[in-house]
Amino acid sequence: MKSYIFKKIMVATDDSELVKQAIKSAVEIAKSSETKLYAIHAIAIESYSIIHSLDEKWKKTMKKQLMIKGKKATAYVENVGKAANIDVESVIIEGNPANEIIDFAENNDIDLIVMGTHEKTELQRFLVGSVAENVIRHSRKAVLIVKGESADLLLNALSKSSDIKKL
Repeated sequence: MKSYIFKKIMVATDDSELVKQAIKSAVEIAKSSETKLYAIHAIAIESYSIIHSLDEKWKKTMKKQLMIKGKKATAYVENVGKAANIDVESVIIEGNPANEIIDFAENNDIDLIVMGTHEKTELQRFLVGSVAENVIRHSRKAVLIVKGESADLLLNALSKSSDIKKL
């Protein structure tokens, strides 16, 4: 009988290089847990201050471009997951990224949220905040934040635990 800590895992993606390390970690954890992975991309149209001054045609065009970016971001997760024989379900959500990530995790019984983080200065974090920071502060779910170099340490530890499990 299988018994794993994580039954449902999600990774938040924005198609940046920094998030690719988090994706690799999320796929490895999903593989070790033999579970499905949800690839989440949040579109925050209202966060663009210019959007309020645009007419509806421009808003639709901007939303279409952000959807294309979101599909590209989640397709990357699907491809990495497919290479590892992991089932990945892509979801594009609209709204405040931190709030939407938390809501999706709550509404879908996600056990672990995996996110990358962008290296922001103290001033940038103070002025605009960080999606990852807001998720950590407000989510009742487990959250794993992966920075570039730390991902390699995590992946090494996971591969060792996978070897142990096989014995």
